[in-house]
Amino acid sequence: MKLVQIKTATVPLQSDISNAWVNFREMTGTVVAVVSDVRRHGYPVIGWGFGSIGRYSSTAIVRGRIAPRLLACPPSAYLDADGRLDPMRAWPIMLQNEKPGGHGERSTAVGAVDMALWDLAAKLEDVPLWKLLSDRFNQGRADTTIAVYAAGGYYHQAGGQSALQDEIKGYREAGYTDVKIKIGGATLAEDLKRVECAAQVMGGMKHVAVDANGRLDATAAHAYATALGELGVRWFEEPGDPLDFAMQAELSASHPALAFATGENLFSHQDVRNLCRHAGLNSKRDTLQMDPALSYGLPEYLRMLDLLATHGWSRRRCVPHGGHQFSLHLAAGLQLGGNESYPGVFKPFGGFADDTIFETGLVRLPDAPGIGIELQRELSACFRGLLG
Repeated sequence: MKLVQIKTATVPLQSDISNAWVNFREMTGTVVAVVSDVRRHGYPVIGWGFGSIGRYSSTAIVRGRIAPRLLACPPSAYLDADGRLDPMRAWPIMLQNEKPGGHGERSTAVGAVDMALWDLAAKLEDVPLWKLLSDRFNQGRADTTIAVYAAGGYYHQAGGQSALQDEIKGYREAGYTDVKIKIGGATLAEDLKRVECAAQVMGGMKHVAVDANGRLDATAAHAYATALGELGVRWFEEPGDPLDFAMQAELSASHPALAFATGENLFSHQDVRNLCRHAGLNSKRDTLQMDPALSYGLPEYLRMLDLLATHGWSRRRCVPHGGHQFSLHLAAGLQLGGNESYPGVFKPFGGFADDTIFETGLVRLPDAPGIGIELQRELSACFRGLLG
């Protein structure tokens, strides 16, 4: 088996919504196709991957640095002893001649290619990715259903609280039992009304998580935490800058009854180690949301899980950010605590296979080989365009 071509392109998001920091109207993403010399049914077997939501396209890094390194290597560098593609062996090739730290957009570029490599590896084995991961990294154990929550409640350009209520009703009717909405982009009083609106629709505060996207300073974060703790929300996500571990530790100490969530903007196991050391989080209550597609792919995510275990964290406390199929396979094959879902937003990257059925907040993965991106019509169209 040999990698013969790696194609990449930039794709715009189809979302005119905002969180406390970002309007996504101009946000872009990266798609990657890794083409092998193996042919089935007259066509080459191809792995597909993409950069997760929330960071701009890293296409130039893939094209200029990551892809040339892989294509320049002899196949023996990324194949195992039996001649099968091994993405774990390909990973250090992608990072040759790169300095440690200073992750920037590089981690997303590597994550996009790594996703494509795992998609390709599973297709070559003719198994769904969750099965490949379960057999290789989890002693054959896997979850048959995965808990998901609907991430929405963004600040729309028009509609106000009425539009928010209609949106949350749509999630409930689709089968979701838990939602997450955005805060920090309005006044505290306005945001609390939004939270109460969502809770009324979902049947209680315990079914509503909130996300400030790192917008708040210490004074505002404590004010929000006091109010949210009294309400009893599911969690309070990224109150302040995601690397301000001292601020998070102060919040955790001052509001011991309030659950917190963070991690989507940590891109290395070293970042996660510092989080464990300094952020004051509770391993029995809080939620960690590192996104493998944003953070150098599966090999680095596995290092994060190993490190978390040494600090007393269960994998069940990990619920990846991103709302995409790759992390959904990880949640099943590695038995994580669930996965985020983006129903109806962040097209074409958000969402799962088109025929996915949601029942009481649970989903079941398809048995298609690989990740199953081909089962997501709008996303697969991006890759067909990439291949011409």
